[in-house]
Amino acid sequence: MSQNIISEVMFFFHSFLMGIVITFVYDGFLVLRRVIRHNLLLISLEDMVFWIACAIGVFYMLYEENNGVLRWFAVFGAALGMIVYKESISSLIVNFFSKVLSGFIHLWIKVFGLVFRPVCILGRKACRFLGKFLRKGKRAGKSMKKKLTKDAKLLKITLCRQKERDC
Repeated sequence: MSQNIISEVMFFFHSFLMGIVITFVYDGFLVLRRVIRHNLLLISLEDMVFWIACAIGVFYMLYEENNGVLRWFAVFGAALGMIVYKESISSLIVNFFSKVLSGFIHLWIKVFGLVFRPVCILGRKACRFLGKFLRKGKRAGKSMKKKLTKDAKLLKITLCRQKERDC
């Protein structure tokens, strides 16, 4: 075979691999969406970032392999790679990694729950103690306010009487 044909076949093969890589990376987003629930805005932002990154990657591949010229067999190769990957092992990979990641997160939640349980218990006891202390302080503050108000009124009355005597 001539060198031109070999380079075109390699370009087609790289396009095929690019389609597989693009679909594999998107499956990573699907795994994250299964494990951590996303709202529509976050899904849209993730998709936008993903497709911008894919466009940059495809453009870079086209630039390096074919001097930036878009060849339809490259588009066909990328689409074929996406379809082959999606129809063959994509669902297995998404299900496997979703279960593994969910189990890992569940395990970490359990571990952190066990580690921080004494801290939570001490925190609750401290809150109860502070609550009792603050309630007593609040009652003392109210009685102190009443006493100060009473003393302030008595002082005003005394000062007014003193002023009347001086005049």
